[in-house]
Amino acid sequence: MGLLDEKIAIVTGAGNGIGREEALLFAREGAAVVVNDLGGARDGTGESNSPADVVVAEITAGGGRAVASHESVATMEGARAIVQCAVDTFGGVDIVVNNAGILRDKTFLKMDEAMFDAVIAVHLRGTFNVCSCAAKRMVEQGRGGKIVNTTSISGMFGNFGQANYAAAKAGIYGLTRTLAIELKKHNIQVNAIAPVARTRMTEDLPMFQAMHGESYGPQFVAPAALFLASALAADVHGEVLSVAGAKLSVYRVVESPGVLPDDPRHVWSAEEIHASWPKISRL
Repeated sequence: MGLLDEKIAIVTGAGNGIGREEALLFAREGAAVVVNDLGGARDGTGESNSPADVVVAEITAGGGRAVASHESVATMEGARAIVQCAVDTFGGVDIVVNNAGILRDKTFLKMDEAMFDAVIAVHLRGTFNVCSCAAKRMVEQGRGGKIVNTTSISGMFGNFGQANYAAAKAGIYGLTRTLAIELKKHNIQVNAIAPVARTRMTEDLPMFQAMHGESYGPQFVAPAALFLASALAADVHGEVLSVAGAKLSVYRVVESPGVLPDDPRHVWSAEEIHASWPKISRL
């Protein structure tokens, strides 16, 4: 018995890295998997059927069920085709893992509009597109579902040279929280993972130069996605599960206790805010 027996899963960006590990693990746990990957370079240029096809061949060789999808998540038409592939091949969709992504890093003053828009289109709009199409299908099916989005510590804390990526990932956090609230009544659980992993996307980033690759490989991330996609996480809603090698943690936005004047009608002056800043900002 697998954790995902009889389930139908879509994993985007599943041709390499984290997405590949997720697709392989989901198939081993009994899911029929739509392996989606445009097959482009790390910056999103170009395309190839090979990455998705290779993963599908690996799954089917092991006795699993899988089909390749080569559409781009960056358009609503592509997202519809991805979901329709799951419906036409396996009869529906129960699980979505939004993993597709690209990088176009540049310091903010050197970043142009095209660099910003391309990353937003794949990460944030792509997550919206696939969630929109899949969630509507899940509601029609009436059997609930699981959505696992992919955010990042860059979206939580920011990161030098990644204004576009950090903005997209912060947007995915907000989207995840909102969908968790709105879709709960349909028995659709929405959560996110925030992986720190050495992959094709990240291997040349400074933070990984001093790290041992095997200690931060994508194999650590896939079980977290499996947990959130399975019945084991039945009571988990709107959470961000961080995976940094063997370390697991949860990210949450917190509010300081704050400061309230004696008269609640009092309008603070800038000078008063300055004087009280240590108390206002204390967590």
